[in-house]
Amino acid sequence: MYQNFIKPICDWIIALIAFPFFCIIWICVAIAIKLEDGGPVFYMAERIGKNSKKLMMFKFRSMKVNAENITNPDGSSFNAKDDPRVTKVGKFLRETSLDETAQVLNMLKGEMSLVGPRASGWSALENYQPDEVDKMKVRPGITGYTQAYYRNSIGVRDKRLKDAWYANNISFMLDVKIFFKTIQTVLKHNNIYTN
Repeated sequence: MYQNFIKPICDWIIALIAFPFFCIIWICVAIAIKLEDGGPVFYMAERIGKNSKKLMMFKFRSMKVNAENITNPDGSSFNAKDDPRVTKVGKFLRETSLDETAQVLNMLKGEMSLVGPRASGWSALENYQPDEVDKMKVRPGITGYTQAYYRNSIGVRDKRLKDAWYANNISFMLDVKIFFKTIQTVLKHNNIYTN
């Protein structure tokens, strides 16, 4: 009942209420991005959505235009404090997680939840192990269990397993705990970087 009916309705209502507030923030973010290098404001990321369908996820661009895609040995995105690909504005957006707020637009479209597993890159779909695929049973979230409690401190395999566990154990109280833990994690700037 919660997962299939209450949660989607709550997500849409939250996104609708949050939209005017975020519009004010987004205008400031967009101006800052444009002033720095004149490049596009948004980065449209190809991600794996619910039921393994392709999702075009909105993000505010934090890297230089046409930046090289670098991955770690485990397939995760390279993410270091001194990454030369990241713009000055982008560094601030990442450290405050403001780059992720654009995903409210995906929530309005019914493609994402406020809380859910982190959407993996589309190219990673073929690399999922059988015990990891349950992660895709639910809509991906702006925040989620692994982002709130681990952020970038654990590897891809552990993240997928924990997200699969979340997908099989969704509850209202779990979502509430994740939401408030996310606030704490963001404010403390915990585990932002992988390198």
